[in-house]
Amino acid sequence: MNKAEILALPSMPAAGPSYPRGPYRFVNREYMIIIYESDPDAIRAAVPEPLEPDPSNQVFYEWIKMPDSSGFGDYTESGVVIPCKFNGEACNFVAQMYLDDDPPIAAGREIWGFPKKYAHPKMEVVEDTLTGRLSYAGVEVAVGTMGYKFESHVRNPERSAAALAKTQYNLKLIPGVDGKPAIAQLVKYNLTEITVKGSWSSPARLHLVPHVNAPVADLPVRKIVTGRHIIADLTLPYGEVAVDYLK
Repeated sequence: MNKAEILALPSMPAAGPSYPRGPYRFVNREYMIIIYESDPDAIRAAVPEPLEPDPSNQVFYEWIKMPDSSGFGDYTESGVVIPCKFNGEACNFVAQMYLDDDPPIAAGREIWGFPKKYAHPKMEVVEDTLTGRLSYAGVEVAVGTMGYKFESHVRNPERSAAALAKTQYNLKLIPGVDGKPAIAQLVKYNLTEITVKGSWSSPARLHLVPHVNAPVADLPVRKIVTGRHIIADLTLPYGEVAVDYLK
């Protein structure tokens, strides 16, 4: 391979790249989001400066089913998102993510700094209950339940679209070949081209189990606020560097 051929590759490895170039389109992406109040000290410890945790002390625990994802295939994801503020603007910090498909793990970590690890999340409707589970290394570390489509918000999809379009931040950390930090950035991005196909809310419950390698329970459940269920088409574009910690 010459230099031009090397620079034309979308990702590693050269012999069969892990993912193509973006942006990346998701069709019928389905969210199960349980909003709860947690411990303010635990939230502060999980949020990197200069982000400031929202004074509500809320945390979003999410399951996301992605059956049609360009370049990535069909997979499910689960994780923790923390509402924050950056220079007075409301935003979300993505703190933990667990999923069952290699291409989005590689792309998510390498491009945007998504905190992705391999695990076994599952989201399904069981009789009258929308149910989410997350297993890591043989241990079930999260179980969430919602009433199935209790209250519909389909006549007002703008609210759900605005929530999905909210600016999000990731902490991107990549070492160099000497083991020292080569990239230490706060990365921002916004989902675009959002079409909400369905949106509901209902009562919810969430059970988290302590685990050293999937520490979702480090943000303990103090009070359940509500559950949200959203189905949408959307695009994940490239992002931008908001803070470079090495400068």
